[in-house]
Amino acid sequence: MKTRIYIVDAFTDTPFSGNPACVSILSEPKDDHWMQQVAFEMNLSETAFLQKRDDGFDLRWFTPKTEVDLCGHATLASAHIIWETGVLPPEEKVTFFTRSGVLTAEKKDKIIELGFPALYARPEEFSPELLDAFGINPIYAGMFDEKHLFEVESEEIVTSLNPDFNHLKKLKGRGVVITAASSSGKYDFVSRYFAPWVGVYEDPVTGSSHCCLATHWSKRLEKQELKAYQASPRGGYLTTKVVDNRVLLGGQAVTILAGELLV
Repeated sequence: MKTRIYIVDAFTDTPFSGNPACVSILSEPKDDHWMQQVAFEMNLSETAFLQKRDDGFDLRWFTPKTEVDLCGHATLASAHIIWETGVLPPEEKVTFFTRSGVLTAEKKDKIIELGFPALYARPEEFSPELLDAFGINPIYAGMFDEKHLFEVESEEIVTSLNPDFNHLKKLKGRGVVITAASSSGKYDFVSRYFAPWVGVYEDPVTGSSHCCLATHWSKRLEKQELKAYQASPRGGYLTTKVVDNRVLLGGQAVTILAGELLV
């Protein structure tokens, strides 16, 4: 049976920006090896696989190399496709069952709002070799979900980063977020995300990292609602809101491609 696939640019309202994700709504269960092969073939930072059930959708995410526990932009892309293709009407909330628990998506005018678990960084000592690969001297270093969070002094440091990926791949790691308060006035903070260990040198826009960035900057800036910009070459915009132990991530999405897998 043929399998429908879509490519969606997430956290943007403009084609060829934001973060592209592949989305597939499966008509029958597929095994892990097949899904990993498809993700490798698509060669995007994430490929999302959806399986409809009575109370929502099972959702899994794969990079070209491995399955991951949480992915924001591919979840946003999945909700966008569910509504755009008429699987559910736009006024109906989408419920996803994932390795990170139950996630939700709601459409509010043009914005898709995702309900994710809040993540909190814990202070961590500097890793000199890791910092050398980025050429930074952070004012805060933390860890969350096996990933590093570094806050630096200025937006300019974040936008000018040029990591030594050959050096990074020799070190142990999962992902690195580097962030700073924004000086532009358009956003509250900026960030970039690097994960060469899972086949993603730089992720264009990373929803999952904003589950921690939101709590970090909400405390720093004493604001519940924030505007964020991920300053990758493609760039992307998000809104975040911390509510109890949840983070609401807001963004838009654009469908770029619709097709069929013939295998």
